[in-house]
Amino acid sequence: MGPIGAHAHYSHHYFSFPKLTGELGPRMTFMGKEMLNWSLNNYLGLANHPEVRKADADAAAKYGLAYPMGARMMSGNTDEHEEFERQLAEFVGKEDCFLLNYGYQGVMSIIECMVDHRDIIVYDAESHACLIDGIRLHKAKMGDYYKFNHNDMDSLRKNLERATKKTQETGGGILVITEGVFGMSGKVGSLDKIVEMKKDFDFRLLVDDAHGFGTMGANGKGVGEFLNCTDGIDLYFSTFAKSMAAIGAFVAAPKDIIMYLKYNMRSQTYAKALPMPFVIGGMKRLELIKKHPELRERLWENVRSLQKGLKEKGFDIGETQSPVTPVFLHGEYDIAAVTSLVRDLRENMGIFCSIVVYPVVPKGQIMLRIIPTSSHTQADIDYTTECFAEVQKRLQEGYYKVLNAAK
Repeated sequence: MGPIGAHAHYSHHYFSFPKLTGELGPRMTFMGKEMLNWSLNNYLGLANHPEVRKADADAAAKYGLAYPMGARMMSGNTDEHEEFERQLAEFVGKEDCFLLNYGYQGVMSIIECMVDHRDIIVYDAESHACLIDGIRLHKAKMGDYYKFNHNDMDSLRKNLERATKKTQETGGGILVITEGVFGMSGKVGSLDKIVEMKKDFDFRLLVDDAHGFGTMGANGKGVGEFLNCTDGIDLYFSTFAKSMAAIGAFVAAPKDIIMYLKYNMRSQTYAKALPMPFVIGGMKRLELIKKHPELRERLWENVRSLQKGLKEKGFDIGETQSPVTPVFLHGEYDIAAVTSLVRDLRENMGIFCSIVVYPVVPKGQIMLRIIPTSSHTQADIDYTTECFAEVQKRLQEGYYKVLNAAK
């Protein structure tokens, strides 16, 4: 069953595959109870924005969910798809763009397409699963790959030296892969420092900025804008599943790279184009991101307030520089104690958030992962920090161990 599925006999529909119902937002229903929800990537509150809902509904009524039929290359291309690509490329400061039908599948296919057996991939150790799976496709083609320690530029330099020496033998190139915002820790990738290394090494840089697009930078253009290194990013990828509150993704790059991807990305060549409602709805979302900076400003007000409040109560929130807010609880525990803690949060305090344990975080830690949005209130933040302080106290006092021993 795997490390997650091993617990399915008691966790299904509660800890895994839970069902949250009601309007998407800070208050939703779980197993008949209202919950304060910190587990939605709806950063800017666009999921229920009236203009977004209208654009989605109007496009669905006009086109249905089938149009266009077929892959873009064969019969599924439209003026609207190309217009959305133009707008996205302009927004993130790239020459061209390619719309993708899914994010996870899309970035895997980008990696597979960009490298062959002669090329070397050098990637950050904490890269998302979608990037790792893309690297596995490279491995299947007998391609080499080197892992550098997370955000460690000395480690990256050593691996670039290894990769350079190897490509001198193979005649290939080097693709460096990292993230803009790391989705578990909230850390920002050292993109500016990586770009600086182009002075000493010849490589292309692929950045997965799923959590940075729409949230980071003065205009929400991502971590490249935040760190003032947009021009040094060769392939900029983001999904629509975070700040855009939709389905789909895009990759932006120089025109020659995009043209190559359009004719060689297997996941797009042999799969149906992004349905029209997601294209029309996507353009409306992008318009709102550009025209309404107050959505992002409100998000960051909540981020600063939440993270400040947690620090003041003595919580370890790691090195996050983004809206992603990890809360590390330290103490002795076993899996039974963890499940009791989650039940306490949900059933007695009405808080729903993601919980992460070993091996994602070191042994002896529990991570509560909080995703603040522009829709949360100060009252939500105050209540949550108080509840977290209580569960931390109970964890350290052994309350959850005693609770399980009594069962």
